[in-house]
Amino acid sequence: MKKLRMIFVFVALFSVTLQAQEKRMFWHDIQEFKKRDSLNGIPQNAILFIGSSTFTKWLDIAKYFPQKKIINRGFGGSRLSDLNYFADDLLKPYHPKQIVVYCGDNDFVSEDKPSVDTVVARFKTFYGKIRQYYPKINVSYISIKHSPSREDYWPQMQQANKQIKAFLKSQKNTSYIDITKAMNDKNGVIRKDIFLDDMLHMKPSGYVIWEKAIAPYLK
Repeated sequence: MKKLRMIFVFVALFSVTLQAQEKRMFWHDIQEFKKRDSLNGIPQNAILFIGSSTFTKWLDIAKYFPQKKIINRGFGGSRLSDLNYFADDLLKPYHPKQIVVYCGDNDFVSEDKPSVDTVVARFKTFYGKIRQYYPKINVSYISIKHSPSREDYWPQMQQANKQIKAFLKSQKNTSYIDITKAMNDKNGVIRKDIFLDDMLHMKPSGYVIWEKAIAPYLK
């Protein structure tokens, strides 16, 4: 009998461990969002920012847009495929008046090395999920930024930007926010001085540029 109990305990522990290992990447980030929502509540008629680490690291985003209610749901390292996987958790609770998306550059550097068409299809899928919940709100997409550390991928990113821009132009209540020119110097070269040492994430001076580019599109 004692031996059977030990076997049962072992199987139960193994099952719990296996379930923990099988949780998808970023599951803990999503749980943290849920915790924040339960503690702080969800503001009404807010603008929902969804995306990767460029949003995650914009910790003081509300200070840049003091006249707006901002919900920041960026989680670092995320790809459009992750936004699709967690779409219900990212979209359903918030009932925003607008959604702003920045995501896509991490897709290109992921292990599966997706094509431009695949990345664009992922965005279209996420856009479709947004429309399932919110058919009429404005959806804005910020173009994939030109990061010096990802120079090799920039041609693909440019193509993705071009296709996403064309797609959004065909949709109602959308806007495409082109951040590329705003981040270039007078010679059309990406400014390295607005990036941290990793040449991927931005300094506050970079976010000032983003603020000026994004503000005209916010509802």
